[in-house]
Amino acid sequence: MIFYNDLAMTLDGRIGERKEKTMYHYEYVSRNAAKPYREEFEAIIHEVQDLLRDEFTFQYDFIGSSSRNMITCDFTTNKGFDFDVNLHINGADDYSPEDLKKVIMRAIDRVAVPKGYANCEDSTRVITLKMKNQFRSRIEYSCDFAIVNDYEDNKGHKHQEYIHFQKNQRRYYWNEQPKGYDLEPKVDWIKKQPGNLWDDVLDLYLDKKNNNTNLDKKSRALYAETINEICLQNGYRHRGIRL
Repeated sequence: MIFYNDLAMTLDGRIGERKEKTMYHYEYVSRNAAKPYREEFEAIIHEVQDLLRDEFTFQYDFIGSSSRNMITCDFTTNKGFDFDVNLHINGADDYSPEDLKKVIMRAIDRVAVPKGYANCEDSTRVITLKMKNQFRSRIEYSCDFAIVNDYEDNKGHKHQEYIHFQKNQRRYYWNEQPKGYDLEPKVDWIKKQPGNLWDDVLDLYLDKKNNNTNLDKKSRALYAETINEICLQNGYRHRGIRL
């Protein structure tokens, strides 16, 4: 078996020397190293689509770090890197949120468990699928699937909701997706600037991950902090106002 330590690579010239006083040892995983695992999850999704085609259909997209080529992993821990996928559901109006999530979980298990994956885990926001290595007591890689519904309100504004599982009450319901951090204009601005500012983003984001002391602060929030700080340091203007 090939393990991650054999496959992972940092992005050459972008990381620099690791600081001595870090809490973690995250490093970037190259696109080529992540590609076989992404393709493996895509194949599972396609099989699940075929299984459920007579019930309802869905499209999918990879979101988060894998969509930005910013997958990280701390190879000193027992947890490999992960992917995030949105499943956009069509034609499932007759299903309750609970039934819909459980139907998809059963279909994923039917496809993935024979391939060596553990049974799906029912998390608050997502379905988590893990490839575990029992001999090394570690998660080799994983994928979080969020079940989402896209719609427009009566004013034409676009919204997205996801199935939320309230564990203490064993309750499933559609919950409005947070609007997010509205980072795209800033990301576009950074990438258009001279001086390779995106390299600064990569360096700062990795530094934040390795020195994060707040377990409740997830990668998404660290990424938002990184983008905002790089913009602030380099004179980004929003509607003529310097931040």
